[in-house]
Amino acid sequence: MACADVNMDIQGADEESIRMNRRELPLVQQYQAAELLPEAKGPLHNLLQKQPAVLGSLQMVSGLLSVGVGIFFAVTQNMDDSLFTMFRVSHLTGVLFITAGIVSNLLFKYPQLLPLSFGINCGCIIVTMAAACLIAVDLAQWNEGHVQHLMIEVLALCVMGLEVFLSAILCFFFSKETRSKST
Repeated sequence: MACADVNMDIQGADEESIRMNRRELPLVQQYQAAELLPEAKGPLHNLLQKQPAVLGSLQMVSGLLSVGVGIFFAVTQNMDDSLFTMFRVSHLTGVLFITAGIVSNLLFKYPQLLPLSFGINCGCIIVTMAAACLIAVDLAQWNEGHVQHLMIEVLALCVMGLEVFLSAILCFFFSKETRSKST
């Protein structure tokens, strides 16, 4: 077993005892900040405090639900049964919202994606409003034979309403951030 003979005394003790013998006051050392510096804020600090990644994750989940509803309609209906199926409305809006959610989630790591995310979310609102008009036309012309399709189409309309709401909130946050950066 190894053994060492090391002096464990505090090195400054000798200097202090010499000072005490001379009747000098002991040297008191302490740190005192002269000035408080503000915390460095990263880019998009105010926006990221509002958690756009959470809203982006909700966009992705609602987009996946839209794609699932679109697949259900594509499998169970003929192509010419409804405008919803013919134009693949649910697939289009679902993919757009999945993309918007991914870009919104990437803002934390890549703040330069803010204009792209703003543009995608504005485009999602426009496309979803057009899709809601197609669904409204479908609901007005619906026949009584397929009640379950009617309910699922109403569900798709509600999901699109949620998607528009999320995109509108994100667009508001993004526009507020771009206005604060430009001034």
